[in-house]
Amino acid sequence: MAVPKRKVSKARRDKRRSNVWKLDIPGFTKCPKCGEYNLSHRVCRNCKTYAGKDYSAAQAEEAKA
Repeated sequence: MAVPKRKVSKARRDKRRSNVWKLDIPGFTKCPKCGEYNLSHRVCRNCKTYAGKDYSAAQAEEAKA
C-alpha cells in the first residue's frame, strides 16, 4: 500500500487547495454596434454582426437549404 514518506507541509497542502490555479473567465468585449457583451472573435448574439458585417441573412439562407 502506498504511504507518504514525509508529512505534507501546511503551505504545500494549502497551495494545492487554493483556487489561484483555476482558469480565468474568457475575455468579453462590447459589440461596437449594439453595445452588448460577447466573447471575442465571435458573432454577436444580439445583432448578428462581426467585424462590421451582418450575418443574420447568411443564417437564414442556410436554414432554408
